[in-house]
Amino acid sequence: MTSIAVAATTLCVSGLVLAPTAHAEGRHGDRPGHSWDRTAYRGDVHVVPGPDEDQGVVDGTVFDDRNRNSRQDRGERGVPGVVVSNGLEVTRTDRHGRYSLPATDNFTVFVTQPAGYQVPVDDDNVARFFYHHLPAGSPPLRYGGLAPTGELPDQVNFPLVRSGLTASHEQHCLIGGDIQTYDLAEVEYARAGAFADLAERTDYTGCGALFVGDVVGDDLSLYPQTRELVRMINGPARFLPGNHDLDFDATDSAHTFDTFKAHLAPEYYSYDVGKVHVVALNTVEYPVPGGYTGALDARQLEWLRNDIAAVPRDRLVVVAAHIPLLDFADSDSAKHQVAQVREVVEILEGREVLSLGGHTHSIENLEKGDSLAGWKNLFGIDALPFDHITVGAISGDWYSGAVQPEGYPTALQRDGGKPGVLTLDIRGRHVRERFTVRGGDDAEQMALGLNTPRYREWFAAHRGAVGSAPELTDPLVVSRADLQGTTWLTTNFWMGSTGAKVVARIDGGRPVSAVRTQPMRGEGQLVGAEHSDPVAVQQQLVHGGSVADRTSHLWRLELPADLAAGEHTATVTATDAHGRRYTDTLTFTVSG
Repeated sequence: MTSIAVAATTLCVSGLVLAPTAHAEGRHGDRPGHSWDRTAYRGDVHVVPGPDEDQGVVDGTVFDDRNRNSRQDRGERGVPGVVVSNGLEVTRTDRHGRYSLPATDNFTVFVTQPAGYQVPVDDDNVARFFYHHLPAGSPPLRYGGLAPTGELPDQVNFPLVRSGLTASHEQHCLIGGDIQTYDLAEVEYARAGAFADLAERTDYTGCGALFVGDVVGDDLSLYPQTRELVRMINGPARFLPGNHDLDFDATDSAHTFDTFKAHLAPEYYSYDVGKVHVVALNTVEYPVPGGYTGALDARQLEWLRNDIAAVPRDRLVVVAAHIPLLDFADSDSAKHQVAQVREVVEILEGREVLSLGGHTHSIENLEKGDSLAGWKNLFGIDALPFDHITVGAISGDWYSGAVQPEGYPTALQRDGGKPGVLTLDIRGRHVRERFTVRGGDDAEQMALGLNTPRYREWFAAHRGAVGSAPELTDPLVVSRADLQGTTWLTTNFWMGSTGAKVVARIDGGRPVSAVRTQPMRGEGQLVGAEHSDPVAVQQQLVHGGSVADRTSHLWRLELPADLAAGEHTATVTATDAHGRRYTDTLTFTVSG
């Protein structure tokens, strides 16, 4: 182990439930603990060959597929009141489970999974709840796009099965950001990392996993390998598109995600579990001058209005996107946030809302009321209208850094957080977010370090030499001059937010509160060595990657200038906004 990471830590957690409560099996025949492979509802949408007599209308039935063969057989009733959409209009099935909607020459019809039911998944665990209609297929595209569908089929029928897991008011929803594999080596990094972890978990079987874009890294021929990865998980997999999932050779926006759609999912859709309505948005507009930008087109905005109008007021609405509606990391950039954020806020007014995003390769746990200058300057948003989480990346910092013995790179993210996945633990409409570090467990939530004058000098000297800087020698040795020149004990509390608290004891002394470096009270981003995470930066400047010179979740405590020479131990307790406490220790030496 190099001098960059010499601190041995001990970790304990209080007030944290690491496993969900089991559900009763009841009449639905599914419960946690059963093998997902054995109980998964495998099937597909039933497309009845046509052509339909009316090529201007798509119709069909949503039905209870009791024998799980994806066909509506005698005795299998239609399911009334289920939402179906053509990507613009939204309708509900009648008392026989039937629906009809306007059809065009390029549209997707999809069902919104109702709570208490589960849509089928294919052999790779990818949820199947849609039919793409494109009579002539995609224009010539490098990665193929959509095959020709021919004329509108006679019917598009959506099978469902009853599910006690999706009926429960207790849900555990897994959210994965930016798998973003650029080649087969990176596929194997993802397999050895987050997906190996997910293969060992069964808490998300009902709600499943939603991967919020940048599924691959521009090479869309890797989608089959992505499917192999989600074959490892224990629940349905859903995807939404990111800016690295584009058909870059598409000449207009009508076909920019055709290959994504052919392999994985519609561009946008919704589904229900428990008391939660999940909206998966496409927030990538392409082509535009400069490549892409964060935006929703008029059709998707109108669909969102119609979709939300059909949702009961007592539901929690989770809005997931690749490019976040708003974020910290790129708060001064219009390209990396959503131009129509004010319209989205208006549509969601009066609702209980949590928004999610990926894209930034950072972890951001932002609270309603948080404020940044960039949001006001760009969009006229004075304060965050609802809680938001940027979920971090499975790829971390694009699989950068030194490869670890476990078979994947360190890849510390732009804000110093480790790669991992987010879980939303939900009871009714109440959410507790849980970040699980790749290869770790839920107790690992922070990194402790020292920000000394010597570190800041080293930072300034080598900031332009990312990946080739010499190591900072003895980072946990503090000189008397360092103490006189301001040395901070730093805590990067990855899921820390407004309302969180960090306190430290030096050598068992009285607890002293640390100060959050980014207050989120309307200021701009605070950037530089004094606002950086020294633990992450020492990895990144030496081994490559982004540089954690800004973050929304760093706390620091100035060490006393009169600390005696010798070894000292700092004990840090971080308490999140839900009252869960995490404790870590750092041992350092004062020289001279």
